[in-house]
Order: sequence, then C-alpha cells, then structure tokens
Amino acid sequence: MKRTVPQFVCGILLLFILGKSQAQDIHFSQFFEAPLLRNPALAGLFNGDLRFQMVYRNQWNSVTDAYSTGNFNGEYKVPVGSGSDFMSVGAQVLFDKAGTAALSSTHILPVFNYHKSLSEEKNKYLSVGFMAGIVQKSIDRSKITTNSQFDGVGYNPNWSDGESFNNPTYSYFDGSVGMSFNSQIGSKQENNYFVGISYHHFNRSAKTSFYNNSDNKLIAKWVASAGLRTNATESSYMTFHLDYSKQGPYTETIGGAMYSVRFGEVAKPQFVIHGGVVVRWNDAIVPIAKLDKGPISISLSYDANVSKLKSASKGRGGMELGLAYQKFFEKNNTTEGAARCPRF
Repeated sequence: MKRTVPQFVCGILLLFILGKSQAQDIHFSQFFEAPLLRNPALAGLFNGDLRFQMVYRNQWNSVTDAYSTGNFNGEYKVPVGSGSDFMSVGAQVLFDKAGTAALSSTHILPVFNYHKSLSEEKNKYLSVGFMAGIVQKSIDRSKITTNSQFDGVGYNPNWSDGESFNNPTYSYFDGSVGMSFNSQIGSKQENNYFVGISYHHFNRSAKTSFYNNSDNKLIAKWVASAGLRTNATESSYMTFHLDYSKQGPYTETIGGAMYSVRFGEVAKPQFVIHGGVVVRWNDAIVPIAKLDKGPISISLSYDANVSKLKSASKGRGGMELGLAYQKFFEKNNTTEGAARCPRF
C-alpha cells in the first residue's frame, strides 16, 4: 500500500493536468531572453543583423519530477528598399517536458516582422509581427497509473488504466500576432524604449486534448510589454522590462531591472557584466547574473519561491540558463553604423 497510494495520487493529478494543461502557457523568468514568446513584433529589436537566443529551465526538483523547458529563437534583420524600413525573419522552437508521465510539448513557429520607420531624424519604428506554426503534444502512456489498476490489494500493472484515449500524440496549428513601438530617447541611440501588445492563440478552435470527445480548446492570451534602456554613467546603463499577460481567468505580472557595466572601450567593450532581479508577482523573486563577451552572452537565474507552494518547495523554484549570440555581418547591407534601425 505504501507504494500504491503515491501512484494512485499521481494518476489523479495526471488526469487533472491532461484536462487543464492549456490553462496557462509556458513562461520563463528570463522572459526578456525569449522575446518571440512575449510578442512576435519584438523580433528584430536588437543591435545587430543576426541573433540566436536559448533559455533552458529546470523547475521544482524539490517537489516532484522536474519540469524541463527549453526555448530557442533566431532572428535575421535586413533593410528594405532605399529608405529606413527593415524586416525580420526567424523562428521559435519551444520544448517542454513535465512530470512523471513525460507530458511533452514541441512548438515550431516561424516568424515575420516588418519595421516601419516613422522619423527621418532618429530611431522611431512601428513594428508588426506574425508568428504561426505547428504544436505537437505527447505523453508516455506506459508511465500512467490510475485507480483502475488498483486490484484491492495493491497496484497491478497488468490491469488496464481505464482511459479512453488511444493515441498518445496529437498536434494542432497555433499562431500569434503583435505590434510594438520603439524609439530612442533624446539624441543618444543607446537610450531607448519600446511598448507592445500581442494576441496569442488566434486559432481558438484548435482541439487541445488526447480525448476525441473532449471540447477542450485553446485559450487566447493577451500580453502587454514594455522596456526601457538608459545610460547611468558613461560606462554603465540600466535596463527595465515589464510584462502583463492575461489568459482566460489567469493573469501574470513580471518585471525586472538590470544594471550593466562595460569594461574597455565604451563603443566596443571587451566584456559587459550585468546584475539584477526579476519579480513574478505573488510567485517568485529571481536574481539574475549575465556576462557579455564579444557576440556571446551567458546568463543564469534562480527562482526563490514566495507563493503558497513555498512550504512544499522550501522556497526553491527553478533554475534558468540563457545563452545568446548576436552580431553584425560584414556585408553591404549590414545594419551596423546605420543612422536609424530598430533596436533596444
């Protein structure tokens, strides 16, 4: 019985997850390192021609089997015509594996973004982005245990789990649209800000269940985003990010600040050290450290849980590792040195 009760409970929790897993989307504490997850109109808002970003999260080892989540996005920015307009193309690949039954999600979402210049004198852009692709979900049915497999004495693996779904995999089309506005502050291009809004899961009719007779559908999500970067001294600057999202009855507010110090020449520093904190309201406080060396950046954060789960988690949440590669190309139509280009 001591082994059967946990298996029974896990089975019940699993069935609950299968029915409610679409209530809230995957999210990261280093949300600023996954811009396409926030808003497809944030593609291309960086100082470079090419950017790759990766974030990996490992969560709740202290409570249950860890939730492992990885996000990879790539963006390529090119000028359009002879004016100051730009476009960005790229893709986001997202993977998540959750719990004992290995409930897995894989998202492959190409993105396109157009940046329209609104000024001939400084960086001021209105951007519209579109992202859409395929999502596949799967589960390892061999790891499912339910009360139907309790034979009166204990857990019997030879008995059927009693569930009616036959296919452990299903897929659906998903998409997002967004808009953002970014502009420099004053005469310095490195002082700038952006605001944006996005609508995720516009294909709300998509079926999101392993059960054929389920009416479980995608729940649309709105995300409002903002960011500000401003010099603190000649060799340092501050960066602020804020997101508010609403998905059905669920809301999330997350924001943070980073202080960054350049070492070496201000224009082309040898390296940059960043330190800061992110707060996920009523959930976690997240210290973050980051290092830039040439085109490569590496960041590390750890959630200190402050929600109602803290007694079970003992204050421990999730660790995240971020890795980014960002650079200009040596070519005729590079954005390096451009008087105006979308950036943050």
